[in-house]
Amino acid sequence: MNKHVLLNAIAPAVVGGITALIFAVFGADLMSNLGNHLKSTLLFVWLFAVMMWCAYAVMQQGEAVAEELGEPYGTLILTFSVIIIEVAMLASIMLQGENNPTLARDAMFATLMIVLNGMVGAALLMGALRYWEQDYNLAGARAFLVVLTALAVFALILPNHTEIPPDPVKAPAKAVLFAAITLLFYAVFVIIQTMRHRAFFDEPEQGEHDAQRSSARADEGHVRDKGKKTHSLTFHAVMLVLCLLPVVILAEHLGEIVNFGIEDMGLPDALGGVLIAVLVLTPEALSALSAALSNRLQRSINICLGSALSTIGLIVPAVLAIGMITGRDAELGLTQQETVLLVLTLFVSSLTFGGGRTNVINGVVHLLLFLVYMILIFSP
Repeated sequence: MNKHVLLNAIAPAVVGGITALIFAVFGADLMSNLGNHLKSTLLFVWLFAVMMWCAYAVMQQGEAVAEELGEPYGTLILTFSVIIIEVAMLASIMLQGENNPTLARDAMFATLMIVLNGMVGAALLMGALRYWEQDYNLAGARAFLVVLTALAVFALILPNHTEIPPDPVKAPAKAVLFAAITLLFYAVFVIIQTMRHRAFFDEPEQGEHDAQRSSARADEGHVRDKGKKTHSLTFHAVMLVLCLLPVVILAEHLGEIVNFGIEDMGLPDALGGVLIAVLVLTPEALSALSAALSNRLQRSINICLGSALSTIGLIVPAVLAIGMITGRDAELGLTQQETVLLVLTLFVSSLTFGGGRTNVINGVVHLLLFLVYMILIFSP
C-alpha cells in the first residue's frame, strides 16, 4: 500500500519532468508549423493534460502540508502555488505573439468570475444538497469580502476613472503606485489572517446535531485518510515543488499554442484569460468542493475567497512589473459590461456571506451569474 501511495505521489512529477525535458530539447521542432491544426491540437491536449495533472498533484501535496501546518497556513501555501502557476502562464502568453494589453485583466476577471460565481456556487449548491444548510465563520467571510471588494474596485474599475491609466509603459510611476497599494492591501490581510485574527478563519462552533453528524463524517474521513499520511512534511513540501516546476516550465509552450490559436481562429481575446484561469483553478476547485461535501464550508470559503483575493493582490503587481521590464502594455480597467457584472457579483457575495448559514438558493444564484458571464464572452 505504501509503495502504491509513493508511486501515485511521484508519478506526476516524473511525467511532468520528462515532458518538460522533451520540450526543452525538441521544443523548437515541436512548436514549428502550428498552422497544422491537428498537430497544434494534439500538442495542446498533451501539454494541458500534463500540466493539469501536475497542478492537481500540487493541490494534493498542498493539502498534505495543510494538514500538518493547519489553517490558515495550508490554504496560503495552496494559494501561493496557484499564483506562481498563473503568473508563469500570464508571462508566457504576454511574451508570445502580438502585444495583448488586456490579457492580464481578462485573466484576473475570469478568475474572479470562476471563483466567486463558479466555484462558490458549486460548493454552496453541493453542500446544501447534502446538508440543507451549512455554517461558516461570519467574521472570516466578512474580512475576505471587505478587502476583496476594495481591492477589486481599486485595481479593475478605478483605472478607467483616472486621467492617466496605470500603464507600465505609458505611465510607469502610476503603475508602480498601483502595484504598491495592491501589495499593501494583500499584505495587511495576510497579517490579519495569520497573526492577529486567525480564529476568524477556523471552522465555526456547531450545534449538537450538526456536530454529531460532522463528527461521524470526520471519523470516516480519518479512516479513509490514514493511508495518505504516510510521508513526512519535508517529503510533501519537496514533491509540491517538483510538481510545480514542470507547470512553470511548460507554461511558455502552452502559452504560445493558446496565443496562436486565438489569433488564428479569431476567437474572443477573453478566452485566453479563461483558459489560464481554468488550468490554475481546477485543483483548488476540486479541493473546495471536497471541503463543502465534508461539511467544512469554512475551509471551502478560505480556498475560494483566498484565491480571488490573492489573484488581484499578487497578479496586478506581477503583471505591471512584467510590463515595465518587457515594454508590454497592460490595461487594468474593465469594460462597462464587465464592471456591471463584477459589481453585481461582489454585491451578491456580500449578501451570501452576510448571515452565517448558506442554502441551495445561494449556490444557484452564483451559478446563474457564472452562466451569464460565459454567454457574454461569446455574445457580448
